Amino acid sequence: MNPLRPRRPHPTGEPDAPVELPHVLVRVAPDGTLTATVDGTPFPAAAKSGAWTRATFGQLMDAITQDRTITLRVEVRESDGTVFTDIIHARKPPRTAVPPDKPTHRARRQRHTRRPRSVDATTDGFIPGEDVAVALIIAHTNATETGQAHAGIDADPVPARGQEVILLGRVSGTLAVRRLA
Repeated sequence: MNPLRPRRPHPTGEPDAPVELPHVLVRVAPDGTLTATVDGTPFPAAAKSGAWTRATFGQLMDAITQDRTITLRVEVRESDGTVFTDIIHARKPPRTAVPPDKPTHRARRQRHTRRPRSVDATTDGFIPGEDVAVALIIAHTNATETGQAHAGIDADPVPARGQEVILLGRVSGTLAVRRLA
């Protein structure tokens, strides 16, 4: 950060993530057991639960992030040498409730607008508890002869009907494309 330039508050009023995130290193053994360190300090499994495994990866992340109250950087090193990295963001704190006798402008508007229809996209193959990115496919483009792709994106809302969605596992790398009804 430039010390001569004044720091502007975050536009949403939410505090920014810390500049230095705790670093979690998870090593995966060939048998699927995990060893974890946080900033170089071992993070052992509870004695009653035994060792961390792929199946308990989500519980491991919840334990380290203290139920997602801490943002951290995770690096997973597979036994074959593959490395995955990701940032696990802390959940936003719940907003304070507005007394029912004073509805906000947003609450009044929501009463008079139709709620959007929910559409599901489901697939298997993710690590339990892993962060899965969801992306709506709004267009397709072709790569040039040099392998470069360019997409001009309209910022107006895009209707979901007839579109496709991508589910991407941030740790496992699992990728699925599903058509929305």
